[in-house]
Amino acid sequence: MTTARFEQDGPALVVEGEGDAPASARLEGSRAAVEGAVSASGGGWSVRFALVAARWGGPERPLPSGRYRVAVAGAELDATLPVEMLGTLRAQLDGDTVLVGPPVDPVYDGGEAQGSLERRYLSHTAPLEDAVFFESFYGRSASCNPLALDREIALRAPGVTRYWSVVDLSVAVPDGAVAVVEGSPEWWRARSVAKLVIVNDWLRRAFARRDGQRVLQTWHGTPLKRLALHRKGFAPRRWGAVIKESRRWDVLLAQNPYAARILARAYAFFRKPVWVEGYPRNDALVTGDPLAVRERLGIEPGERVLLYAPTWRDDRDEIVAFIDPARLAVEADAVVLVRGHSRTLIPGRDVAGPRVVDVTAYPDTSELLLAADALITDYSSVMFDFSVTGKPMYFLVPDLAHYRGALRGFYFDLAARAPGPLVQDMDGLLAALAADPAEYAERYAAWRRAFNAREDGRAAERVVARLIDQGLLPVG
Repeated sequence: MTTARFEQDGPALVVEGEGDAPASARLEGSRAAVEGAVSASGGGWSVRFALVAARWGGPERPLPSGRYRVAVAGAELDATLPVEMLGTLRAQLDGDTVLVGPPVDPVYDGGEAQGSLERRYLSHTAPLEDAVFFESFYGRSASCNPLALDREIALRAPGVTRYWSVVDLSVAVPDGAVAVVEGSPEWWRARSVAKLVIVNDWLRRAFARRDGQRVLQTWHGTPLKRLALHRKGFAPRRWGAVIKESRRWDVLLAQNPYAARILARAYAFFRKPVWVEGYPRNDALVTGDPLAVRERLGIEPGERVLLYAPTWRDDRDEIVAFIDPARLAVEADAVVLVRGHSRTLIPGRDVAGPRVVDVTAYPDTSELLLAADALITDYSSVMFDFSVTGKPMYFLVPDLAHYRGALRGFYFDLAARAPGPLVQDMDGLLAALAADPAEYAERYAAWRRAFNAREDGRAAERVVARLIDQGLLPVG
């Protein structure tokens, strides 16, 4: 290799060398990869790596932030390029590694610069706008309950500006919405002037609710595992953080009465309104088209689809390795979708294999639940969502005693109430998948009565109607 450079057009990384053209070239990251375009002329060669990727049948988008290794067959890349702003992202080259980041000027990266933006935010006096500021899973996707509410707001209140907090521009936002990259001046401003803030997790960084501004906390699941103040052990810092956070919310959304009770108690005896309306994200499980989702995932018609979606563990960063997805695909004669928890998105890497699709980076879990014929999970709240479909569930729980007793703890006895079999290993799972799920029909019906009574495909409609009634969304 002789030279390397970034190009704005694309954007792209171009490397050049002498001699025979390489047989292959690839830019490899943990959740995305790009094939290099190789060309040769005059005794030399060049490879152009577009710093964009298309996934799930969608358009090309900037690469997600992260580290990407440049692999050029037969050539060693050892070059340095400083940080360069490339429109939709920023990049630098360090040896054979491309460091991709959000399109925020590095001048804003430091603590001093963010501190200045924070102080400006806290003293902001600009009038509130007819706008909503959305954030889902800390800006890693535009998904979950906030996404479903965005779609309904776009229909009912089209004049409202919809800002979406994103970690970078690899995150696709709904049509007509405005993406604001977290930490940028535009992000701080949007969160300051929006009349309504809709989030599904904690509010990050400094937050000061202005007069007339309201926060709707949708949360992101009915809890089985203990959370917030109910977690094991007394931790003064955690207690202080929970109390501070819950006081930022004006309304808490719950999927069912059970969740309303648990969430209110876990979050410092939250005494403001709790709306029990079902989950907007689950409307798609009633009204959506599973064939359209399967097509986006590249699944052939008639295939059996198993979704493996375990929760995260407090004592590890990556998804648990309790199944062999390739073996499961063969022995169950199915396409296996592997969905890691949002907390395993950054540290983990995609798994691969015949008829195995890693969908950890797929933007909307609800669509995966819609597409699946059966769910394999453990202690994840997806169990309360998937039951809306009435399709079989299986619980792979080899660490049940440890998780329940030492790691996190439960609100109820899963073994006594689960609407499907609890299994300990792959052999047990395969046997359960081959058995008749009708054995659990009575349990399943009781589960749905307890947790899915409001899941009728109209939850988003009800929530937005209440927001309009309270004057937080103008119509007409």
